[in-house]
Amino acid sequence: MLRVGELPQGALEALVERFGLALVWVTAGESIPGSFWGDDEAGLIGETLYVRPDTAVHSALHEFAHLVCMDAERRATAHTDAGSDDIEEEAVCYLQILMADHLDGFDRERALADMQAWGYVFRVGAPADWFRDDADRAIDWLARHDLIHCPETGPTPTFRIRGHS
Repeated sequence: MLRVGELPQGALEALVERFGLALVWVTAGESIPGSFWGDDEAGLIGETLYVRPDTAVHSALHEFAHLVCMDAERRATAHTDAGSDDIEEEAVCYLQILMADHLDGFDRERALADMQAWGYVFRVGAPADWFRDDADRAIDWLARHDLIHCPETGPTPTFRIRGHS
């Protein structure tokens, strides 16, 4: 499982800034503010993503995707629990996989492998199977909220947060 501290310097910051959100690095060994799962899992508070060097990249991307997918009202008061419904949670998972291709030192294949290793399970089983064969609801949700483009070559992030153009 790749950790954010193993990414090239500035890689995660560049992705987060591209969406106009904030990233805070927490000192190794300290509790991560806004972490739902605790330990080394990423946290979210307001428009800010919190990570430690030992946070898994997939965890950082997942919580970051929650910030991107939240409407402005929920994002303004977000703290620890993203409060998403099932379809939005699928959209978050799909977006985190798409964003992996835009994070220097990481990619879609590594994201799917790390998600599998962590224990993500979908209706069709493995994350890769879901992403390839069963993610239509997530794609529709993301497109409806203008968070992805859907050209013939496949979906790509718009690099916007929900509710902002």
